[in-house]
Amino acid sequence: MDTVVVALRVALSLGVVFGLLWFIHRRLTRGGKLRAAATPITVLGKQGIGAKASVVVLDADGMRFVLGVTENNVTVLHSAEAPAAAFAEVMAATSPAPVEAPLAVASAARKAANDSDGLVVPGRVPGALGGSILSPATWRQAASAIGRLR
Repeated sequence: MDTVVVALRVALSLGVVFGLLWFIHRRLTRGGKLRAAATPITVLGKQGIGAKASVVVLDADGMRFVLGVTENNVTVLHSAEAPAAAFAEVMAATSPAPVEAPLAVASAARKAANDSDGLVVPGRVPGALGGSILSPATWRQAASAIGRLR
């Protein structure tokens, strides 16, 4: 009888602890979403420059930042006002109304940038496999490079 009572007390205690953890988690994540919606931060690009270092370009509150990110710290390398078009695009993307125009523009740019040969050239917008070993364009490019060597 004592073991049943102890087991029930342990189960009740665990239930209270897990319920409290769930409640705290829910309150913290809901508050974080509201703060994130008020100040949108958009990562425009990231380039690794070492094993544990990278450079990140982001827009936040109408400002564009270039950050140096390492394992131990984040350093602002440069900051300036974001171009008006980029800031308007970020604001439009975070607005509740659906935005379909940028998707159509990106699709048209991808079609215009890729020639019939499918080679990936700087300045072009590559497809899903662009630059990958799985891409047929990569194999064609390698074959043409070998052919030039002969």
